Amino acid sequence: MKGLKILFALAALLLFPPLIQAEEFQVAVAANFTAPAQDIAAEFEKESGHKALLSFGATGAFYAQIQNGAPFAMLLAADADTPAKLEAEDAVKPGSRFTYAKGALALWSAEEGFVDDQGEVLKSDKFKFLAVADPKLAPYGAAAYELLEKWGLTKTLEGRIVTGNNIGQAFQFAESGQAELGLIAWSQVCRDGKLSRGSAWLVPADLYSPIFQDLVILKAGEKSEAAQAFADYIKNSPKAREIILSYGYEL
Repeated sequence: MKGLKILFALAALLLFPPLIQAEEFQVAVAANFTAPAQDIAAEFEKESGHKALLSFGATGAFYAQIQNGAPFAMLLAADADTPAKLEAEDAVKPGSRFTYAKGALALWSAEEGFVDDQGEVLKSDKFKFLAVADPKLAPYGAAAYELLEKWGLTKTLEGRIVTGNNIGQAFQFAESGQAELGLIAWSQVCRDGKLSRGSAWLVPADLYSPIFQDLVILKAGEKSEAAQAFADYIKNSPKAREIILSYGYEL
């Protein structure tokens, strides 16, 4: 009788395996990666049941928050330097850092036909304001200033630059018309590899330093199986890679 009960118990386990408890974890995401991160997180939740709670902002601001004990399990940065710095400070799970995307800078206007295919409008008097992310906090802002320096426009455009705390805010300035132009992330206006609206010039890669975007699992997420699964999903899942490419990033 006892043996029969054991057999029934084993059969029940095979037919109805114990459910893996879904986990929620916090992820700090660079503002340029907002839309693809939302898409990837939604697909990940469908497949795993785990929920990534996404926060968006400037990489530099997230670095300060992490140093002050913010409970992020993971950082998807807009650069490689910040994750490397956190790694050197022993603030990340060993071996977790990898490059998840390579970004691109674009000069964009909400108005169709406003931006020419060589970006010459940036040298003209056709606009009052140019939106740029804070170069001290946002790698895309630093890339924008590299372009302005190479073109000798830094002093020329003094007083005409509107600075956003992150690339998301810089985009909002340009999208709303507060600034006629914005030096933004190509991913913010790229869908399925093409410009989704307005007019844009994809800035040649030799005019700014490469924007390699790295991911790290932080100490707060070191023991989280869900955080590791999400990192693996971003790195290896064909669906995640497809989403990243569709927003104009390189892998």
